[in-house]
This record gives sequence, C-alpha cells and structure tokens, in this order.
Amino acid sequence: MKKLTILFALLVTLSAAIAQPFEGKIVYQNQYKSKLPNVTDQQFTLMMGDKQDYFIKGSHFKINANGTFFQWQVYVPKDNKLYNKMASSESLLWIDAAVNPDEVIKAEVKKGVLNVLGYTCDEVTLTCKSGMQKYYFNTKLKVDPKLFANFKYGNFYEYLSRAQALPLKMTIETPQFVLESMATEVKPMTLEDKFFALPQGVKLEKSPF
Repeated sequence: MKKLTILFALLVTLSAAIAQPFEGKIVYQNQYKSKLPNVTDQQFTLMMGDKQDYFIKGSHFKINANGTFFQWQVYVPKDNKLYNKMASSESLLWIDAAVNPDEVIKAEVKKGVLNVLGYTCDEVTLTCKSGMQKYYFNTKLKVDPKLFANFKYGNFYEYLSRAQALPLKMTIETPQFVLESMATEVKPMTLEDKFFALPQGVKLEKSPF
C-alpha cells in the first residue's frame, strides 16, 4: 500500500511538471526579406534586429531586440496592449492587442515536420489576408492559450489556440517583408514580475502604424 501511495504521488508530480507552462527565455535569429523596392533585406534586418530575446511568464512577455529602429516590446495583460520602444521616439508606442486588421482564411496542422534544437516540431500554417504564416512548435514549450484569448493582433491567438506552445521557428509574410525566425537557444528560468513592468514616468502614445 505504501509503495502504491509513493507511486501515485510520483505520477501526480510528473503530470504537474509536464503540464507546467514554459517560463524563461528563447533566443531567435531573424532575417528579413524585403518586398519594398526602396528597402533592402539588409536594411530591414538592421532596423528590426537580427536577434531577439523573448521572455515569457504566464500571460506576460517581453522582447529585447538589437535593431537600430525596433528596440523592445512588452505585453501588459491587464491593458491587453503591446508597448513598443522605437529608437526614433522617447515615448512608448502602444497597440491594442484586441484589434487585428488581418484575417485568417485557412489553418492547417502537420505533425513531425522538422527538428529544431533537438525538439521535434509540428507545423501550423495560417493562410491570411496579409500572406502566409508558418509556425513550428513542440508542446514541451507549453503556453495556456486561454491567457491570450483577447490577443487577436498578428493572429497570435489563432496560432496559440492550435499549437498551445511557443514557436521554435517562424516564417511570417506581410505586405512589406517576409520574416524568417529560428530559435538558437531555449533557457527555462524564473522571472520576476517586475521584469515585465514598464519604465516609471515614461510617456505613452498610440502607435501610428
């Protein structure tokens, strides 16, 4: 009886560990392919950054980039807004995450498509008004999609509702460019809530784009 009790406790612990959402950092290497005649691939990549550090804890996330134009982004769940820091502005430019100018026309899921950093990845393909979006994910990097049910911008919830995990590779097409993003590091870590806080006293403005 004692052995069965210990075994049951172990199974409960393992189940909880498996179901635990991912908390930590994913490092992405980015490359942009321009669709604009007056902007080169290199210029887009330089402006937006060829490297991004993506941090997540529950419904909070933050992106640090090495772009000359785009510097960082924070999602604040209670506001349901994305706050973006651009080099050209002292203010944070916010976007309402409930608003999505795009539309998903068709969604497809394929199993076991490729391997990234030792993770066997399934594929979600979203055919959108803006172009094709492909995401490659492994369920070990779990995210609870209910936390982002109101996050419509960029088709984020459309993706999460199907994958329920963070992507390890992405191909995102827009009218301006195609983004190829590949994870180069996955690092589970404990993050403090204050890490996702906006700087005190910073001016906030609605994003013009």
